[in-house]
Amino acid sequence: MNRRTLLGGLAAGASLLSSPHVARAQQAITLNGASQFNDDHVFNRTMTRFEELVKQYYTAQPVNFVMHKNSSLGLEKQYFEYMSAGRGAVDYAIVSPAHMSTFSRAAPFVDAPFLFRDLAHWNQVLDQDLFAPVAQEVERRARVILIGYAGGGVRNIFANKRASNMAEIRGLKIRVQGAPIWSRSFQAAGMSPSVIAYNEVYNAIQNNVIEAGENEAAGVEAMRFYEVAPNLITTQHAITIRPLCFSAQSLSRLPAGLQEAIRRAGREAGTFGRQAESSEDGQKIAALEQAGRLRRIPFTDGPALKRAVDPVMAAYAREVDAESIYTRINAISS
Repeated sequence: MNRRTLLGGLAAGASLLSSPHVARAQQAITLNGASQFNDDHVFNRTMTRFEELVKQYYTAQPVNFVMHKNSSLGLEKQYFEYMSAGRGAVDYAIVSPAHMSTFSRAAPFVDAPFLFRDLAHWNQVLDQDLFAPVAQEVERRARVILIGYAGGGVRNIFANKRASNMAEIRGLKIRVQGAPIWSRSFQAAGMSPSVIAYNEVYNAIQNNVIEAGENEAAGVEAMRFYEVAPNLITTQHAITIRPLCFSAQSLSRLPAGLQEAIRRAGREAGTFGRQAESSEDGQKIAALEQAGRLRRIPFTDGPALKRAVDPVMAAYAREVDAESIYTRINAISS
């Protein structure tokens, strides 16, 4: 080999080593997640499963996950805004659809009350991907991708007084989520709903600003709502859907193989979260009841409650252009 060939080879090697693709392959990628809860909560366990699956499916370079827990980066509304901005403060999080309403009028419909008859019905809706049009709108307008669907908690009313029928819940001062359908539904049922930040609910009940809230078992347990509102009125008015979200802008900056792994892991982690929460929901309520922290109050007017709310749901579906989705959901026989 002559001197010119040798120098040329060395120069080519140096160029290859300085290539940004090679440099990236040698560096770890860091992705930031966020949660309002601690490691025991099913949302955190779902995201931990997501992280494990991504690492399993993508091995070309290290991927580090940093989870900001216990509301250290605010609440879900802020997480969604961070993901939409795409600056990397939050790359992924589980977020209630109610917080997506700024970008998609139909998003809160995904998690609307009185939408599902039971868990079997809920599972069929998700298996048939009936909310795909909503997910597409959220991705287009908010630049946030719904990569999986967690949830599965049955929501009931927790209150500082007993109530078991329509007459006894009339006028009940209850905290609801910010999406308009929640206020409209609970007003139609005769209650007096207020929109209050999630982290202020405990103090609001303690100070008699409100008398009740509504949540699934995981939330009641994690936020210790049973301490100020120990009566669980089993209205079973909703079954949660909690999308696992990922910033579209963050995703677009990642290697193609990692993007594919994230999408695959998101779907599977969502399934894991649904199975975990739906199976644990009743267990958590039973444990709180056995410990004397919660009193389960059977609600005897379930059909009447749904009849009162059905017209509101139908009107809302038309209003947010989700009438075809609503029709298809109601057509499923569980």
